[in-house]
Amino acid sequence: MNKTHIALASALIASVTTLAQAQSAAPAAAAPTPDWTITGNLSLASDYRFRGISQTNKQPAVSGGFDVAHSSGFYIGNWNSNIDSDFFQGANIEMDFYGGYKGSISDIGYDVGAIYYYYPGSGRADQTKVKNTELYVGTSYGPVSAKFYYPLSDFFNAEQIFGGGNAGGSYYIDLSGAYDLGSGFGVNAHVGYQKLKGAAKVIEIGKTAIEDNIVDWKIGFTYGFSNGFVAAVSYIDTNRNLAGVTRNVSNGTGVVSLSKTF
Repeated sequence: MNKTHIALASALIASVTTLAQAQSAAPAAAAPTPDWTITGNLSLASDYRFRGISQTNKQPAVSGGFDVAHSSGFYIGNWNSNIDSDFFQGANIEMDFYGGYKGSISDIGYDVGAIYYYYPGSGRADQTKVKNTELYVGTSYGPVSAKFYYPLSDFFNAEQIFGGGNAGGSYYIDLSGAYDLGSGFGVNAHVGYQKLKGAAKVIEIGKTAIEDNIVDWKIGFTYGFSNGFVAAVSYIDTNRNLAGVTRNVSNGTGVVSLSKTF
């Protein structure tokens, strides 16, 4: 082989080698985003507060659930927690089932759906079954959000449990915000307004006046660990002093929790 052929062969080999090296060094193509995603969540907390009121008589709560979401915006999910059986007509667990659709228009997000609160075991021993179904519509902009909940029937079966008129129309307004402080830290705040009708109206401890609303609020801090766990500490309070089974279940208290989404 003459020098010219040798040079051409060498150049060809070098080009092929360079191309192979470049291809091996190039990052692999990103996998396409799946249409469906499934996530789970688990949490341990010192108390379970729903709209400012303890559902566990100020005892610890273990909760968890899952969410199934489609890229179109449709989603369904389930969330569960232990509760105080004496406070819920014999039920010791709450199971929430929900579904809806969320999306955005420009920078404004929206979320519409329905949620069913189910209390298996309630209604035993001639007690009234506890249940509730609410429609909700929400919106968000940046770190702040607002959501409106409206029951489809008697609010948590209050009329059948307590008497005194149907509690339908006892709506709830949730205003919340969260801000990332960086380095894993975050801060969040919330204020809610529960309008009560019919048998859902409340009487505070040591008083006789019937109140038709409850205002609750929260401020909290979070820290996210590198392994995905999130620690949180919050202060939660309401404008009412309401009696649970053995104690005030709506006064101010601190709540700590550890959770993870996977």
